[in-house]
Amino acid sequence: MKVLLADDHGLIREGLRALLEKNGVEVVGEAADGHEAIAQAKLLRPDVVVIDFAMPGLNGIDAARRLRVEAPQVKVLALSMNSDARYVMAMFEAGAVGYLLKNAASAELLGALTTVLRGETYLSAALPGTLLTQALAARRGSTPPGGTKLLSGREREVLQLIAEGKTSKEIAIKLNIAVPTVDSHRRQLMAKLEVRTIAELTKYAIREGLTAG
Repeated sequence: MKVLLADDHGLIREGLRALLEKNGVEVVGEAADGHEAIAQAKLLRPDVVVIDFAMPGLNGIDAARRLRVEAPQVKVLALSMNSDARYVMAMFEAGAVGYLLKNAASAELLGALTTVLRGETYLSAALPGTLLTQALAARRGSTPPGGTKLLSGREREVLQLIAEGKTSKEIAIKLNIAVPTVDSHRRQLMAKLEVRTIAELTKYAIREGLTAG
């Protein structure tokens, strides 16, 4: 089993690497944000990407969505402190095949990896069992659309960076687009979400799990 670790906290990546390697799992690489996770997954072709839900630059939800298209052979196992059902379902809708809470025991992490590698769906033992049925439905794409689904992938990226306090120039550099394009996306976001201020955009992004705030 080859695993890529994606988490913005170095200590967590180090701990996960030590645990996995001790149990015979090959950790082929690490990433500190969603963009890096996608690049590493395409380059290193791991079996599973263990990805944090909340990361700067590009969150776990949107990274999973892009991995589903750009590296479809890679299975995504979400790792999060958040047990909110809405966020769990967002990850499955994005293409994750498993969701594990960070306070899980090491044995559960190893079991989750084995489960998703077999092509099955995994849900943390600490979460309600009823979520598993919903997760399977989400994997089949039969769940009703969520609020952020009306936004394009680029709009979601811009929204996350706005919520993280980045300026139009910083966002333009980060996404390799022109400043007027960033401003256009901001106006479209406000129109689509029916908000008038950056503060309201930020609240929306946090509520939908696009950023930790």
